[in-house]
Amino acid sequence: MVLADLFQVSRLKFHIAHINYHLRNEDSNLDQKLVSDFCERNDIPFHLYEVAAGDKKPENSIQNWARELRYQFFRKIQKEQNLEYLVTAHHLNDQLETFIINLSKASGIKGLSGIPANENQIIRPLLNFSKDEIYEFAKENMIGFREDVSNQKTDYLRNKVRHKVVPELENINENFLQNFSKSIEILNQTKVVLNDVVNEKLNGFQRNIETGQIVIDKEKFSKESDLIRFEILKRFGFNDEKEMQKIFTAQTGSSFLNSEFQLVINRNELILNQKLDLGSLKFEAEEMALEIVENEILIPQHIKVEILEFGNCHWKIDESKIELPLKLRKKQEGDVFFPIGMIGKKKISKFFKDEKISILAKQKIWLLCDANNQIIGVLPFRQDGRFNSDDSESLEVKI
Repeated sequence: MVLADLFQVSRLKFHIAHINYHLRNEDSNLDQKLVSDFCERNDIPFHLYEVAAGDKKPENSIQNWARELRYQFFRKIQKEQNLEYLVTAHHLNDQLETFIINLSKASGIKGLSGIPANENQIIRPLLNFSKDEIYEFAKENMIGFREDVSNQKTDYLRNKVRHKVVPELENINENFLQNFSKSIEILNQTKVVLNDVVNEKLNGFQRNIETGQIVIDKEKFSKESDLIRFEILKRFGFNDEKEMQKIFTAQTGSSFLNSEFQLVINRNELILNQKLDLGSLKFEAEEMALEIVENEILIPQHIKVEILEFGNCHWKIDESKIELPLKLRKKQEGDVFFPIGMIGKKKISKFFKDEKISILAKQKIWLLCDANNQIIGVLPFRQDGRFNSDDSESLEVKI
């Protein structure tokens, strides 16, 4: 109510949104009435959301559920009413409680920096003021307010910190809250500096503008401090310490996924790709039949473009040793062929490894096969020597 009063006396144009969870019976309704009456007296647009059975209140984590519901409602009003900012009344005591909770969870610098004062169009102008200062201001200016009685309980972690941990800290040092305010300011400045360092490191990574792929030199990256590595990987959603350890010890071909990115280990590289919306993609067929015109095997143009990324080739094929029709297909488990210029057979997977073909490049490579699924060659890398021919009347592949 202090924040609402400050906005009112400052003659700002604003709306007020209130959510009634109906968790405290009549107290919840009295809270709502206080806010709605204030809005009515001062001609302020008032938006109300009343929690109903359909909102499925959980048995556990009520605070997290309530917070998500609250911000969903606030953001909805903000969008519908075309409001530039969402403003909340978090204060310095809230900041301290958040710091202690994040400290207990081994948070990084972002967590220890506490609640941001201005981020994602959310402004918190009272963060530097203590709860006692706000109470005193309300008393001096005769601003009516109601206390949430559930805040006196110690059922939730935040309330335990508020009623058991913070009083002990203030007993140790009566200026604890003021000193904490200075410390949080220093931590926020440190966060800004760290953010600049991380951005500089990120700008040094190799990027593919067309695909959005980011390639990190694994050896160079491993020489960075744990803090820098953690902060960089966290930018891509990899923020679990145990998972980070696995990333640096994983074998080539290993893949790590989160909701937004895929990280692939490729020898001495970490390759980051933005995770694709599989539902929106039209996948290339895993197999396609080929036509032959005047002894030339016709490769579809869009496949040719993919193959040309790796090079070109001109193969001659003995038609008497194969079964038509021919086809292109992707690699399958257990595939083997007899690479021209080599003795004996080789697994396609081993060939890829020896040629140092990256994990992502493998996905684009096509195998030329006959009707009996014999592999005639890996386009455009190597033909199978069994089907090679010097006859001018042979079938040809030209890329």
